[in-house]
Amino acid sequence: MPEARTPAQIEADIVRRREQLAETLDEIGVRMHPKTIVGDAKAKVASKVDHTVGRAVVAVNRLVTDVKGGLRHEDGAPRVERIVPVALVAAGLVGLVVLTARRKRG
Repeated sequence: MPEARTPAQIEADIVRRREQLAETLDEIGVRMHPKTIVGDAKAKVASKVDHTVGRAVVAVNRLVTDVKGGLRHEDGAPRVERIVPVALVAAGLVGLVVLTARRKRG
């Protein structure tokens, strides 16, 4: 049979449980505060953006490496037959950007 608790023991348990409940309610209040929710959402979005940007950087680096490899022979000499068309396309793109920018200004 369990021992009978004294009124002082029961009161001490009540005080302890009230303190625990108060801590729990404070924690819930912090977690549910709009600023906390917004901060958590911002952190998640930033993490996703960082991950996406990182993947994009890796993909671009891979593409640049592939393009560089295609512009040189195995002995390291430049492949003029590939460099000239790439340069012409790049110049055309730059020209389009410049023309578009001028039209928007004027």
